[in-house]
Amino acid sequence: MPDTMTIRFWGVRGSYPVPGPRTVRFGGNTACVEIQAGDHTIILDAGTGIINLGAELMRRSRANGGHPLTATILFSHMHNDHTQGFPFFDPAYVGASTLHILGPKVFESDLEETLSHAMLPPNFPVALEDLPSLKILRNVNETDIVLIGPRTADVQVLNIYHNEIDQSPDLVRVRTYHSYAHPKSGVNIYSISWRGKTIVYATDTEGYVQSDQRLVKFAKEADLLIHDAQYRIEDYTNPAKPKQGWGHSTPEMAIAVAQACNAKQLVLFHHEPTYDDATIAEIEARARQVFPNTLAAHEGLEIQL
Repeated sequence: MPDTMTIRFWGVRGSYPVPGPRTVRFGGNTACVEIQAGDHTIILDAGTGIINLGAELMRRSRANGGHPLTATILFSHMHNDHTQGFPFFDPAYVGASTLHILGPKVFESDLEETLSHAMLPPNFPVALEDLPSLKILRNVNETDIVLIGPRTADVQVLNIYHNEIDQSPDLVRVRTYHSYAHPKSGVNIYSISWRGKTIVYATDTEGYVQSDQRLVKFAKEADLLIHDAQYRIEDYTNPAKPKQGWGHSTPEMAIAVAQACNAKQLVLFHHEPTYDDATIAEIEARARQVFPNTLAAHEGLEIQL
């Protein structure tokens, strides 16, 4: 089993998808990130980007002699731009697929109930329980640690204070920080670690004065920080239509977290849908002047750790 973690970006937009000529370079699909850690497939959010990922996973399965797919899907929260691609995720329609689906409880509703509502008629003609795949849905919160592997079908959710957590380096470890800096029930931020490498996925969060210190501590020494950077500072503070309180960050907020937590690399994520390719390229160039190891996420971006 190789020691490399591979991160692929399938959807990088926030709010709603924006296909068309003005978004060709960075892409128009909503949030979805794939992580390959050895034999493990972890999917962060299920915006419209998961549709193309699903097709690719089916292609890989056929190339592997039809080997059944097992994947873990981590929802940051249940807003439409992070769930809207799931009903079109091809592996969910294959009976041999096993999908471990984890995410936050929304108010008093369990993850399964919330995802089911997104697929109820008249929203969609196929109900969640009618999908042929094996789906194992569980809530996950700050007191949990998720252990994936060493067998691909072995996913455990344990209390983080559990006395007997397996320390094998082949296990993928997922920790959660629940931020309330996104309306209305907050958002799960995830730290995914495997064989000494750590990725932190912090989408749909808004900066505080002097940064979110809990997030800084949570992301300390991350090899890769994927951070919301939806709004340019001039739009965030525009007195005619300010974005403060909308639950999204500026590139400056993302950079402040990356600097404070000593992240090795920063990826700006969840781009404002009205920004064209030239605008995002300018945001990236500005950010690099302050934090040189910065990329603006684009569909097809692949990073290896």
